[in-house]
Amino acid sequence: MTVASEHQLEQFMDRIDRGEKIEANDWMPDDYREALIRLISMHGISEIMGALPEKEWVPKAPTLHRKLAIMAKVQDEMGHGQLLLRVAEDLMEPLGKNRDDIMKDLFSGKLKFHNVFHMEAPTWGDAGIIAWLVDGAAIISQTMMLGTSYGPYGRALKRICAEEVFHAQHGESIIMALAEGTKEQRVLLQDSINSWWPSLLMFFGPKSKAETGHTNQDKNMRYKLRTKTNEQLRQEFFTKYVPRIWSLGLTIPDESLRFDEGDGEWKYAQPDWNEFKRIVTGHGPKSQERLSLRVRSYEMNNWVREALGKSALASGVGSHE
Repeated sequence: MTVASEHQLEQFMDRIDRGEKIEANDWMPDDYREALIRLISMHGISEIMGALPEKEWVPKAPTLHRKLAIMAKVQDEMGHGQLLLRVAEDLMEPLGKNRDDIMKDLFSGKLKFHNVFHMEAPTWGDAGIIAWLVDGAAIISQTMMLGTSYGPYGRALKRICAEEVFHAQHGESIIMALAEGTKEQRVLLQDSINSWWPSLLMFFGPKSKAETGHTNQDKNMRYKLRTKTNEQLRQEFFTKYVPRIWSLGLTIPDESLRFDEGDGEWKYAQPDWNEFKRIVTGHGPKSQERLSLRVRSYEMNNWVREALGKSALASGVGSHE
């Protein structure tokens, strides 16, 4: 870590304000690097942990077509996670850290992942909601960050956003089949919306620091890592998806939800932000089970990392000669 001069900071912020992209080898303030590592690591791990509830549905999906579709989606999500962790590793290298440190932070509880991936998905309706509404919320967040000031992250997001659009279409296909199906299928779908609605509200994070005691949104916006607030993103989600849900004849478990023409925004019942904090600190319904699965997978595949490390070392020695 280096102590930045006032001149260096001014030059760096001038680049940010001009809309220039910062690259991995460029000079950057320590707190900019730290904010990026925190943001990208959390995003990458969330992609990996987000594949786990859907992985549970690969053998249980109702048709072969659905099995293949959800299997492809799981594969994509894991690929997104690997891509993002590689971006994070470039930022961590000057600090003497690597991907192992990211995984250790996850296992210790220091590194958080999205609240939605701590939740249960016991029905096929839940699988549809994850792909349609959770991925829809992710697309809104990730599209906003395409203009991030950090070039490598923005370039990775271009590929990720393109694939997420297909994921949301996959989810919409499941939702439409259930909505147009039997009475029992519609009840299943409505129950899933009721169950997931609080988690969807929490997905974008708190509106202000007062709601949970902490938020990094101000720093991230100052450095143009993001361009919209949590609440602006949540309002976009309402505008896009609430009319679609209602058009299917489904209801949302919030009688106060309405669009206020005067204020030009959606009014809604606030979720329990204390519950949000409890969930993301590893106390959700599936938190420990999914973390334990990642720990077992990490330990079982240690031999692969060791083999790759030896191969890279041997290749480096060969090139020296």
